[in-house]
Amino acid sequence: MNSQPLALDVEAVPTAAGADIVIDALPEPIAISLATTALVIVDMQNAYLSKGGYLDHVGFDVSGSPPVIEKTAELLAAARAKGLKTIFLQNGFSPDQAEAGGPTSPVWYKSNALKYMRAHPEMRGKLITYDTWDFEIVEPLAPRPGEPVIRKARYSGFAGTNLEQMLRASGVTTLLLAGVNTNVCVESTLRDAYHREFFAVMVPDATLQAGSDAIYDASVFNTRSFLGWTADTAAVVAALER
Repeated sequence: MNSQPLALDVEAVPTAAGADIVIDALPEPIAISLATTALVIVDMQNAYLSKGGYLDHVGFDVSGSPPVIEKTAELLAAARAKGLKTIFLQNGFSPDQAEAGGPTSPVWYKSNALKYMRAHPEMRGKLITYDTWDFEIVEPLAPRPGEPVIRKARYSGFAGTNLEQMLRASGVTTLLLAGVNTNVCVESTLRDAYHREFFAVMVPDATLQAGSDAIYDASVFNTRSFLGWTADTAAVVAALER
């Protein structure tokens, strides 16, 4: 699952005054400040990673989840050790599905979870629904007290949430992004970060796509070419430890 990097030969891109580490990223190294960087962990829930979860029910392959959970846990440990701000995103709906908006909203038609629950009424309130096993963040990545968890009902972490307000209030200018799914909620959040003038670094081996490897490669290519930077877990952890 590798995308060809762009053929660029430039110096590290600084993201903020006071940059104190350089991440070996693509298409070029990126210099960041620990004080203005946040790790955003996207939707690492049973719904998307576990057998018996929502994605498994609707026919997506979740067998690649264990190494992604492991890589994300490595990132999380390194970020915590450095005191980096860490934010968890958690996707889903309340039991009455009020956030879905009903037939006047496109999410009503495009959310595979909502479609599956309509086709299987016995599953209503069980998939990506607040306070269910499916909605929970997987145990190895459980947030600690004081680490923000932002619920969202759309793909992007910025859609209908206070994520941007929280980042601005903390002086954050750079985001490290891990989670699921590479081509859906991770890429959507990264796109919105770009349009809001945040520097964004996707950590591809700490993400899992919904679909084939080609889908993963396309998201990585889009990120490197148009939206931000990519760096694997080892590169990010090494930079943080330096």
